[in-house]
Amino acid sequence: MPSNDVRILAQAAVPTAAVGAIAAVVSGVVAGGKGAVGAVVATLVVILFMGLGLYILQRTAKSLPHLFQAMGLMLYAAQILLLFIFLAAFKNTTLFNPRAFAISLVVGTLVWIAAQTRAHMRSKILYVEPEKSGHSS
Repeated sequence: MPSNDVRILAQAAVPTAAVGAIAAVVSGVVAGGKGAVGAVVATLVVILFMGLGLYILQRTAKSLPHLFQAMGLMLYAAQILLLFIFLAAFKNTTLFNPRAFAISLVVGTLVWIAAQTRAHMRSKILYVEPEKSGHSS
């Protein structure tokens, strides 16, 4: 990944992990150990899904820029579908508190989106790749 992509990934993942840690503490106090586990699992799912999505989207933008917008829409639809599959698979689990998981998942996703948006707005990404010097036309 180029440095801008890594910077954007870090600027989105770090606040999400911090909010996930806070959610784990709050969930642990409110719902016990299973609440804390649910918040941690939700935070890991958000970082994994959204981080992988960002990586795929950045690769698409570089290799197939004409498909960037369509790929973004398809990617978010796929992430929601995978999330529903994950939720369906763990619907009746006793490993963690489902309510703490769901609330932490929503909060973590909103924090990721806000942090990624902020990182994109603050980054100075070239929209046009400059020509290499010494290249004759």
